[in-house]
Amino acid sequence: MAAIGRFQKSNDCFYAKVVDGEVFRLQGDVFGTPSFDRKPTPLRGVRTLVPVNPTKVIAVGLNYADHARETGKPLPKTPLFWLKSPASILPDGGKIEIPFAEHRTDYEAELAIIIGRKCRNVTPAAASRYILGYTTAQDITDRTIQAAESQWARAKSFDTFTPLGPYVETKIDAQSLGIQLFQNGQLRQNSNTSQMIFPCFNLVSFISTNLTLMPGDVILTGTPSGIGPIKSGDRLEVRIQGMAPLVNTVK
Repeated sequence: MAAIGRFQKSNDCFYAKVVDGEVFRLQGDVFGTPSFDRKPTPLRGVRTLVPVNPTKVIAVGLNYADHARETGKPLPKTPLFWLKSPASILPDGGKIEIPFAEHRTDYEAELAIIIGRKCRNVTPAAASRYILGYTTAQDITDRTIQAAESQWARAKSFDTFTPLGPYVETKIDAQSLGIQLFQNGQLRQNSNTSQMIFPCFNLVSFISTNLTLMPGDVILTGTPSGIGPIKSGDRLEVRIQGMAPLVNTVK
């Protein structure tokens, strides 16, 4: 497998491999050993969905030292994570909705880990065997609510607050990837996943010691510095090296 997407045509939802803009329908279990049609599916009427349907979305905070500094918070000694509502997931091309116009709401570009196998208490050395791949994401945040509450789930779990996709890249090394966010064409965030305090394999290991991870679960790995507010009409584009860009607008 390489780039895997989830699509809908009429009432039919299906996974497919994406090659040069064409989609080849998957046969079997995407989390097992699937095969793919040799002929592409005609694209007329095909809509791109979020790439997975997770049981949970796990967000990791303050995982880039420069972002911790810009927020004025100390570096965590162990990964800081919380759960986001799966209902907050938004596909590529979807519109981010700001629930409270008077609140500050921010973009946060992130690399997302997609779990491929049920795992519990795995070591960092074994973590790669439980990862299906990686995709592009955002962790949209209502800063006004975040500042007012001691936990962050509500501030980050509104509907549309987790743009995700468009595809899962299954053959990529996530240790050193450029990560950027453009707001209306202007570069706002520009870093590299090598700057993570806790790398991807360590995150999977740590989280799996606290709860069971299931196929399709999403781990958001944190955002670098450069966060900023969004407003209606904005166009946000997240680019991660080797992946299809994630583009969303704001209303």
